[in-house]
Amino acid sequence: MSIDKICQKEPWKNLAVLGNKLPGVVISVPPESLLEYWREHFDFAGTQLELMDGSTYLDDLNQSISTNNVITLFPFDHLQPEKHAVNPDTHYRLLSKATLAELGVLCPNYQTYNLKQVRLDQIPLPSQFPYLIKTSHGLSGEGTYIIRSSNDLNYCLEELNKYLKINLLETIVVSEFVKQVIQNYCVQFYVNKQGETLLIGVTQQLVSAEGNYLGGIIDYANSMSKFFEMIAAVENYAYRQGYFGVIGFDVLETKDGELYAIDANFRINGSTPLCLQRHELLKFNKTIAKYSSDYRMEGTLDSIRSTLKPQLERKEFLILSALERVKYGKIYTEIYGIVAGETLKEMQQIEQTLQHQGLHLTD
Repeated sequence: MSIDKICQKEPWKNLAVLGNKLPGVVISVPPESLLEYWREHFDFAGTQLELMDGSTYLDDLNQSISTNNVITLFPFDHLQPEKHAVNPDTHYRLLSKATLAELGVLCPNYQTYNLKQVRLDQIPLPSQFPYLIKTSHGLSGEGTYIIRSSNDLNYCLEELNKYLKINLLETIVVSEFVKQVIQNYCVQFYVNKQGETLLIGVTQQLVSAEGNYLGGIIDYANSMSKFFEMIAAVENYAYRQGYFGVIGFDVLETKDGELYAIDANFRINGSTPLCLQRHELLKFNKTIAKYSSDYRMEGTLDSIRSTLKPQLERKEFLILSALERVKYGKIYTEIYGIVAGETLKEMQQIEQTLQHQGLHLTD
């Protein structure tokens, strides 16, 4: 995964909606034009931005007297265990795809293999396609391989061997492939230290044919009631493990109405900022919204803000994160954004209008 995604675009997206109660650590300061946009549209005061040196920030947090606990997306080896808000060993285990069967919800049948105990070429793979092979930890589809053919399997094994050579892989999961799927959801909620739950939202996930995450669509008027039993089970499990924070678990709905949990992310999820815009967008009668991390438009962020000013002011388009690039002497900007409308049809029409103005999804 590219360093700009990890250190700039992803953290900036979360910083935009963090609020003004807790400081967010960044090792690359967002451009002034983006900060200015946030101040106008996200009630961003800037008090929650704490810039630290990328080469020493974990040491600085370890030595900080004022910082007792750090809420992390993933545990950091170099951050002292007592500085983690959630025990890092617990957090790492919860983030493993091998824990899915422990959640108490319906999930696909799968087998877990420790590659220190069994060689990759000795693992008994299913005799029929399709099926899935997953590394124990991954992000946005990385580390998940849909095996539909011998070519897919050969590519997967080549990738896994690369991970093995650099000691980045210990456990893999071989899972059945859920068929006759009609919807792919991400169900999100927050559980506090007392085990109390706050619902955040549910999105319909957009994924590529390879299973890579592309974004999500949300209907703010939809109830989450069909997921209440699953939420209760996952929340109860998380609380027993000593976890608190955001949880998003991915659910496939089949033609027969069965709900299969296929992944659980004990962290802020890609579409969490989309869910958190519920109250603000409903003020503008925007019920349907779509989030994507793959928007691109020619020009600087300042010029884009000028071109799209009407849509930005009407909350038809929201910019969560933006990074300017130069290619062949031309400037363009990569954008994490939200398109919103009163209905699905209007949202799609707005997206088409934005495309005519030069905002496109990258391939």
